[in-house]
Amino acid sequence: MLDATTRSGGTATVRPPTAATELALTAPLPVGLAARCSRALLSPWSRLSLLVALLVGAGATVLLFEPQRLLADGWPPQLGGAAAALVFAAAYGLCTVAFVPRPLLNLAAGALFGTQLGLGAALGGTVLGAGISFTLGRILGQDALRPLLRGRWLKAADGQLSRHGFRSMLAVRLFPGVPFAAANYCAAVSRMGYVPFLLATALGSIPNTAAYVVAGARASTPTSPAFLIAMAAIAVPALVGAAVAWRKRHHLRAR
Repeated sequence: MLDATTRSGGTATVRPPTAATELALTAPLPVGLAARCSRALLSPWSRLSLLVALLVGAGATVLLFEPQRLLADGWPPQLGGAAAALVFAAAYGLCTVAFVPRPLLNLAAGALFGTQLGLGAALGGTVLGAGISFTLGRILGQDALRPLLRGRWLKAADGQLSRHGFRSMLAVRLFPGVPFAAANYCAAVSRMGYVPFLLATALGSIPNTAAYVVAGARASTPTSPAFLIAMAAIAVPALVGAAVAWRKRHHLRAR
């Protein structure tokens, strides 16, 4: 019985490739292409690009909706009490991710809800916004940005945040000159843990947040002692921070 060779002439006879053989040969190609596309989409720089796109979109949304109108138009009348404070805290957190200045939001919290409820809503929104920014930076930006930490100052800052996360972030929150969003993303790029970051944010944000909330709650009586004390609590740390920054800059230039 003849199969691949003929007994008579001894010549090999090769069968033409079947459809199943062709399918087996071509099947790995789409899988390999899909794997390469998946690696490209999940690469550090692709994730960083996604983070930038999300932040740009959030900033554009804020510019369109103008949350500063809360100070002029007030809170929607359908919401009131603790429910309104919870909604405001959630909106506060999302707005900080979109780079809305926290002083504006703190003033609005005081003006809308008073001192106690406004302070709770503002602190809750602060921690929420910091947590969202930290998560986005850790997942989408850390792998791409950590290899860029080559300068001496960058390495020193990264080492300080990574080794002494709680006290470093507590000092950053207490110091009025450090932008809120910048601190969030710098901490995310470092190896700081979630718990120290959020706890330091909650504790360190109390003094400055309380001062702005009280100022917003007592804005209708600008000569009251509470309003004057709040303004002093805002102005004095800002002046001290500016003086320290100027001295550090002058010292660096002299070196």
